[in-house]
Amino acid sequence: MYCPQCGQQQTSDQVRFCSRCGFLLEAVSAVLAGKGMVPRYVQPGPQQLSPRSKGVRQGALMMLSTLFIVPVMAIIIVGILDGPGEIVALAAVSCFIGGLLRMIYALLMEDAYPPVNNIQMPTYAPPAPQQFGQPGRNVALPPASVNNTSNWRRPTTSELVRPASVTENTTRLLDRDDPNNR
Repeated sequence: MYCPQCGQQQTSDQVRFCSRCGFLLEAVSAVLAGKGMVPRYVQPGPQQLSPRSKGVRQGALMMLSTLFIVPVMAIIIVGILDGPGEIVALAAVSCFIGGLLRMIYALLMEDAYPPVNNIQMPTYAPPAPQQFGQPGRNVALPPASVNNTSNWRRPTTSELVRPASVTENTTRLLDRDDPNNR
């Protein structure tokens, strides 16, 4: 792809800006993908959360789930089944500590930036269809009859004139200037 502003050839069709003038090339790719039609607007996709944000949310949800899980377990285990109350206490501690550990892990170990979704735009767009009855541009090569090469023949090297040697002429000049050679 070539930059429409300065004509610099780009190394890849995936670059976002021209390396010479800084022109935004994403719009050019969008026009090429739209077969020459300018898009009305470019709506960004849904913003993804970073792994760190997801981890913090999961940890907070685990900690808050303690408020729901522990009373329900206490009603079922202790109230209905007459089980030991230590199970309820163990569930409360594990949910709260598990959520806390998940949040700490997310803050220390996970990436703070969301993953980048590179939407691959097609590198080739077919020519635009005719508009308003005007004939389309000819994008093909001219017919072979226009570039007739039947009269051309390869020159033979025996026809070429051999240039004179530079060293012979220089040697003659030196011999003329030398007083011992006279």
